[in-house]
Amino acid sequence: MALILGIESSCDETAAAVIDSNGTTLTARIVAQRIASQDEAHRPYGGVVPEIAARAHVEVLAPMIEAVLGDAGMSLGDMDAIAATAGPGLIGGVMVGLVTGKALAMAADKPLIAVNHLEGHALSPRLADPALHYPYLLLLVSGGHCQILEVAGVGQYRRLATTIDDALGEAFDKTAKILGLGYPGGPAVERMAREGDARAVRLPRPLVGSGEVHFSFAGLKSAVMRAKDAGVHADADIAASFQQAAIDCVIDRTRIALGAASAGMTALVVAGGVAANAALRGSLETLAGSHGLPLVAPPPKLCTDNAAMIGWAGAERFALGYVDALDVVARPRWPLDDNAAPVRGAGVKA
Repeated sequence: MALILGIESSCDETAAAVIDSNGTTLTARIVAQRIASQDEAHRPYGGVVPEIAARAHVEVLAPMIEAVLGDAGMSLGDMDAIAATAGPGLIGGVMVGLVTGKALAMAADKPLIAVNHLEGHALSPRLADPALHYPYLLLLVSGGHCQILEVAGVGQYRRLATTIDDALGEAFDKTAKILGLGYPGGPAVERMAREGDARAVRLPRPLVGSGEVHFSFAGLKSAVMRAKDAGVHADADIAASFQQAAIDCVIDRTRIALGAASAGMTALVVAGGVAANAALRGSLETLAGSHGLPLVAPPPKLCTDNAAMIGWAGAERFALGYVDALDVVARPRWPLDDNAAPVRGAGVKA
């Protein structure tokens, strides 16, 4: 058994968790966890303000870690290692969590594990489903990232697709802003879409049918703005039509990626904040079934940023003997596949 303290602060959630790598169920593996949202602080601005986020992490993180250890009935000395997000993300927030992790590791003489936030998402389905085995095909969809990767093992990633402009979560948030739904936008669009007609507004499906494996959502966002400005469509119909267009794009690319993936994939896996979208999950389940694969997705509470996934990624790395020196640096960008070929547009988001 290994007990890992996980720390997450890459964007606008401050989170800490204690993970037991020997647990056989989700509740046994997550000994304790806490998440502090910053939604109220960022809502007036319609998005995350990096300086506000970093200051909030500073205020909340230390007492949160103390509280999580108390929830677990444990002390820092009981931990086998400290896992902290080291990137990618808003650099101020990443530095708060990583420096805290370093300080705790030094004070308690524990190993430090610097976790790639994207690896946390990539491995989170294994936290929730002990039966999930490598290799699997991962659709990673969040506010900052939209990519498809083969996951062959810890640290073994082959990127098949990324976005050439905006991430899927960005498109949801922008649509919410256009419709006046506030922040955070993704869940608000999904709720409104349930009341609308997905066929009411003709919106583009960028690159669908082109054979292109990479994603593009910038044109779809612009089309939503034009539909709203036209003043002839109900907001619920715009939301529903946008959501369906976005899902159609995702299914098209994922189908291509499934055809290009290496043999032996055990599952189609979806993770990241947008993976909580029920309509997307339903469409992906149908697609996976048509390829003879199960769809595996973590529960919604593990889709958004959280420390349990960071602790679990740390546990998987720790089991293989991967630890980091205390001079490891925070990284605003940190691709999972360093060897992936660059793509046109804003492929740096990979």
